[in-house]
Amino acid sequence: MSAVIPEGWAAIKIEDIADVKGGKRLPKGESFSDEITAHPYLRVTDFYNETIDMSDLKYLKVDTHQQIANYIISKEDLYISIAGTIGLVGSIPPCLDGANLTENAAKICNISGINNTYLKRFLNSHTAKDQFKDKTTSSGQPKLALFRIRDCDLLLPPLAEQKIIADKLDELLAQVESTKARLDAIPAILKSFRQSVLAAAVSGKLTEEWRGDEDSYIGDIVTLGEVIGTIGQGWSPKCHNEPVTGEQWGVIKTSAVQQIEFIQNENKRLPESLEVRTHLKVASGDILTTRAGPRVRCGVTCYVENVSSNLMICDKVYRYKVAEGKGISKFLAMQLNSLSVLDKIEALKTGISESGMNLTQSKFKLLEINWPNIEEQAEIVRRVEELFAFADKVEAQVNAAQTRVNNLTQSILAKAFRGELTADWRAANPELISGDNSAQALLERIKAEREKLKPAKKTRAKKAKV
Repeated sequence: MSAVIPEGWAAIKIEDIADVKGGKRLPKGESFSDEITAHPYLRVTDFYNETIDMSDLKYLKVDTHQQIANYIISKEDLYISIAGTIGLVGSIPPCLDGANLTENAAKICNISGINNTYLKRFLNSHTAKDQFKDKTTSSGQPKLALFRIRDCDLLLPPLAEQKIIADKLDELLAQVESTKARLDAIPAILKSFRQSVLAAAVSGKLTEEWRGDEDSYIGDIVTLGEVIGTIGQGWSPKCHNEPVTGEQWGVIKTSAVQQIEFIQNENKRLPESLEVRTHLKVASGDILTTRAGPRVRCGVTCYVENVSSNLMICDKVYRYKVAEGKGISKFLAMQLNSLSVLDKIEALKTGISESGMNLTQSKFKLLEINWPNIEEQAEIVRRVEELFAFADKVEAQVNAAQTRVNNLTQSILAKAFRGELTADWRAANPELISGDNSAQALLERIKAEREKLKPAKKTRAKKAKV
């Protein structure tokens, strides 16, 4: 809690202005209704962007709803997840008023004297979330105790100022979200740009000017087997599930092979009891292609630019190079990542399920590709690398901007709950933050109202003395 409290504000806890109550697990043996009823059951997986994602709601049977009817959430309440993903906070859409709430969440209800949007924004700020860190219990999974939420510290502004803060946050955070959405769209644009570059490269359009004419792509149609040397797969012994360090030896995971790029940290350490197979060592200049796995991961190709660790290829990866004097391996790797060639690779896959596809050596070597002379291959590689470097630079700038935008959201929230967003407003409206309008006076009224709502204590009648 800030040491300096803005004029007219008061330091409180959640329990001073609201109740916190847990949700309810479905009765044992009960299941969700196949047909939509009037009783939705809200799960943590439905919590999204400070509201409810209604795309996959589950509904209770009527008799089940009656058994857990005391655990409903109102459109006037806020939800907060307390297990699994902890600290998701949001509002209930009016159409879900009266829904049942999962055991992995709690409701902040009977809220009085505080603007719901102000409270929701506060609970989504680091000012609140930091109070929940290291305060979770564990019974198989992290869980936030309800008393931790009740005990959460916050500052209460006067009612008029709460509305001003809530409105300002809505406006500022909407601008931040708009900026974030535009930034989030750029990676897909860059991916499309890279594919366009590769398409131009393999079709010959990228080097039309270099050739000095506008003829079709110069080169022959060859099969993969005609231009590569030996091709082989690796070894998949049982390894320690941790990456290698120093001079240790390891075996790559298939996840080390990404489109064009080799991720050397994706590996498992070889046990010291097993002998190293040096002939399987990954080297700079290798081309790696996944030969088995889920459909989307079968037939993925990368080029090994650099490798600094002692790594061997695994059984589910082919390793090969362009044969000496026949061309450039990096050009081949680029071509194997172009959409037109990926479509051909897709047609070569075999398997009985989406999760278990295969790309056999015999079929892979029959893959047809365009093959220009070595000079043009070198020029294509140079131009693709130049354009990719530009895309990488833009991507780095976007990533940095996304980090700044994400930090900006929390910066704005922190300023709001320190009273900095409304300092000028307070100076211009002293009558709205003092006397009966102050937060302290508001708090006294809230306490009095909440005291009246408490159930009367039952007292036992005293027995008369004989």
